[in-house]
Amino acid sequence: MTETDTSLGYEQARDELIEVVRKLEAGGTSLEESLALWERGEELAKVCRHWLEGARARLDSALAAREAAAGGQEERGA
Repeated sequence: MTETDTSLGYEQARDELIEVVRKLEAGGTSLEESLALWERGEELAKVCRHWLEGARARLDSALAAREAAAGGQEERGA
């Protein structure tokens, strides 16, 4: 990922990726333009994947903390 891409938020990267896909599907671009769009799309997909993996890690951590807290409450209540 480039420095510019890492500063993109998930929604920005997703919206730009949607636009890239729309342009590729519409056709009418030269081979060089299509390759540039494809490469940009790959970078944007990496940005989205990075954000989603981070979100998944945060959710997993929160769930683990909640389960640990619930387990501690059960031990104290017994």
